[in-house]
Amino acid sequence: MRSLTRRTALAAAAAAAALSLTLTACGSDGGGKDHSGSGHDSTRTTASASASAPSGKHNDADVSFAQGMIPHHRQAVEMADLAATRASSGAVKELAAEVKKAQDPEIRTMSGWLEAWGEKVPEAMPGMDHSQHEGMPGMMSSKDMEELKKASGAAFDTAFLTMMVEHHKGAVDMARTEKKQGSYGPAKTMADAIIKTQNEEITQMNKLLGKG
Repeated sequence: MRSLTRRTALAAAAAAAALSLTLTACGSDGGGKDHSGSGHDSTRTTASASASAPSGKHNDADVSFAQGMIPHHRQAVEMADLAATRASSGAVKELAAEVKKAQDPEIRTMSGWLEAWGEKVPEAMPGMDHSQHEGMPGMMSSKDMEELKKASGAAFDTAFLTMMVEHHKGAVDMARTEKKQGSYGPAKTMADAIIKTQNEEITQMNKLLGKG
């Protein structure tokens, strides 16, 4: 993966002029056999995958989607937590708060699916260590995360937006795979929500980086 320093350098010139920020808001291979049982705990669902969504059988693609998206979301939440104290722009801080607000409940929902299906819930990595997931679409390396942690002010704003655009693109790709290959209704509903919301935010963030 390209280093954060390289990505930030490419975006910095445009971003310096654009960061007068006004912003309101942040799989895998599938197919396989079906698994019986609804596996749907209505107390753990969110608006992204409501209790009214179709339930029923799930397949290997649904399991892969949840097991991949959980660490992906966890990294986005870590990035959002950094913004609370390091960003200089109120708009970036607002975006970060929206990312955490949306993705924390989705992590809990997907963890509930996996538990109900008898599948392993991915363990949280300690600190900024994401080495086990660095091949995942849009996932930042541990080095990238450490560099973001050290940044502050306008440099953090630029780096955060640059990284989050790439991160969102990865999540959208994973969600599209779930839509094509998954069979579990609530998971496909969540995938729809991820595609819609994160594509909108990619457009917003690119504008802030002077690319829109």
